[in-house]
Amino acid sequence: MGRLIAVVLFVAVLVPGGLLARAWGLAAGRRAVASAAVQFAEPTPEGVVALQRQALHGRRVRRLGFLLGLAAVVASVVMFAEASVFLWVPAVAVGLLFGVLLAEVTRPRPRWRLSAPPRRQRRSEQISPWLLWTMRAVMVAEVVTDGTLYAQGVLTAPVAAVALVPPVVCWLLAEGSLLRILVRPLPGEGADVPVDEALRTWTAHLVTAAASVLGLLPLGALLLTGGIALGDRNTPGFDLVPVALVAGGFSALAAGLAVAVFLLTWLRPVRSGERALAG
Repeated sequence: MGRLIAVVLFVAVLVPGGLLARAWGLAAGRRAVASAAVQFAEPTPEGVVALQRQALHGRRVRRLGFLLGLAAVVASVVMFAEASVFLWVPAVAVGLLFGVLLAEVTRPRPRWRLSAPPRRQRRSEQISPWLLWTMRAVMVAEVVTDGTLYAQGVLTAPVAAVALVPPVVCWLLAEGSLLRILVRPLPGEGADVPVDEALRTWTAHLVTAAASVLGLLPLGALLLTGGIALGDRNTPGFDLVPVALVAGGFSALAAGLAVAVFLLTWLRPVRSGERALAG
């Protein structure tokens, strides 16, 4: 009976990861609608300049993120010596995602005429609140899990810092980007409106996906570490806590990889139907 309960619990804990992947799959429909609106609109000169500047800025800052990832590899070698070989790929990935988030939070403001009086979008018009609050819940869970494992002596101080600081910093960058696109007034009536809405939609989903990945993958690794550590203890009866932690770890890792796949589809910049902007 104990094994049956463990299997049922393992499967049940995997369900949230599947639901999250399903929600990001549905978000692709929002991307398609925003992209189609831009394709059918005749962009103004200001809209053309905004699209070009946004795409160029994103490419430049993401290259900087890649360089920061390489610098993180060097730092990991200094801190962990031979053991750092397992951190090279995560360090580069964190650098790339940091570049994505930094590009979004520092995007130049479009230079088109704003609405008078100022009008602003609701958050639900930019991204599903479910995706947004799931990202925040994951980051809180990652912070709590990291602190708990460190307090119990499962993690050393350097490992706990590496698992905690990069996700929290990137989370703050994501929240800054989300705040910027929420408080910025909408453009005046015209072809700039669908361009602006598409840019906001892209930014909201990019930063939410990047922060979700940076929360889910470390969370999954921490839960697996905690589950394995608890599984080594001798306890009377059948302990379901290690099983739940291991299942949660696998679920978080699977969900993080799934969101990373959707993140790649949002990295393509917003494009107009004009051939001059398609390159």
